[in-house]
Amino acid sequence: MGLWSKLTNEFIDIIEWVDPTNNTMVYRFPRYQNEIKNGAKLIVRESQVAILISEGRLADIYDMAGTYELTTQNMPILSTLRGWKYGFNSPFKAEVYFISTKQFTNLKWGTKNPVMLRDAEFGPVRLRAFGSYALRIQQDPTKFLLEVVGTDGEFSTEEISEQLRNIVVSRFVDILGESKIPILDLVANYDELSKYVTERITDDFDQYGLKVTKLLVENISLPPEVEAALDKRSSMGIIGNLNDYTQFQAANSLGKGGTGADALNAGIGLAMGSQMANKMNQPNQNSGSTPPPLPAESAYYVAVNGKQSGPFPISTLNQMAQQGNLQRESLVWKAGMPQWTAAKDIGELNNLFGSVPPPLPI
Repeated sequence: MGLWSKLTNEFIDIIEWVDPTNNTMVYRFPRYQNEIKNGAKLIVRESQVAILISEGRLADIYDMAGTYELTTQNMPILSTLRGWKYGFNSPFKAEVYFISTKQFTNLKWGTKNPVMLRDAEFGPVRLRAFGSYALRIQQDPTKFLLEVVGTDGEFSTEEISEQLRNIVVSRFVDILGESKIPILDLVANYDELSKYVTERITDDFDQYGLKVTKLLVENISLPPEVEAALDKRSSMGIIGNLNDYTQFQAANSLGKGGTGADALNAGIGLAMGSQMANKMNQPNQNSGSTPPPLPAESAYYVAVNGKQSGPFPISTLNQMAQQGNLQRESLVWKAGMPQWTAAKDIGELNNLFGSVPPPLPI
């Protein structure tokens, strides 16, 4: 160090810290041989606390924003430690630490590897989770300075984030296992999980002189193979309702001409395919313990705009008659009939028109 630098740093007039970063928690003011001029100005800004350390011992704390003149009047503890008398006017040695008491936000946490949990519906599953949290140093920062920082001249959030992340993940896994929440309901419980984790880690953070102000569970994800299985299961649930959908379409599509009839036939084909698949997947059962199948319901083809549609069971034809899509004069045919015949001339179909009023006179 040059002579001029030595002289200018030996007696410090102003001691302050303007933080150019957003992650520095503690900063030790640098000076030559730790010498401070008696009467120097100490500037403490909002969200800052200044602490004097003398020969490794905690001395005076300045936790209110303002400008302080470092004299024996404003340094009662340090003056007592050094045995200074009133009016002491010589330079003295001390370390000045600035503590940032603002909130440190957007700190990340997450599982490094999938964690195994037992779900009542799916059995053992592996989950990943991540989120964010915010913290601040407690109003009395001495615990954090003495227990965590030590003699570090510039302490940032990166130096403790790994330890805090491990604490959050550990408590999160404990709470998730204790809650017994089904994995399909986890998304609806993010807020509750965040609240419980915050409560659980409060004591852990307090040991370091820290306070967690906010914690969020942002995502809980399943392995790709489990997500694929859930997607397949949802698809099968949709197919299971296809029969009801097809019957609904049948009653509305005949009045739309050829296009509606073609779409109806396609829907019926899907329904028949679904039924065949269900029958093939059913295990063989002892025929002696089950009744024989009910007789099949008659099914008729219907002529619509010169094209045949169907076949439709009697139940569907009844809906069509009620909606006016099947008239008495509509031509129908089923296996065994020699030719197309008006619906009114077939006994089991003529009953469908008993409650349907005749066409209005022209």
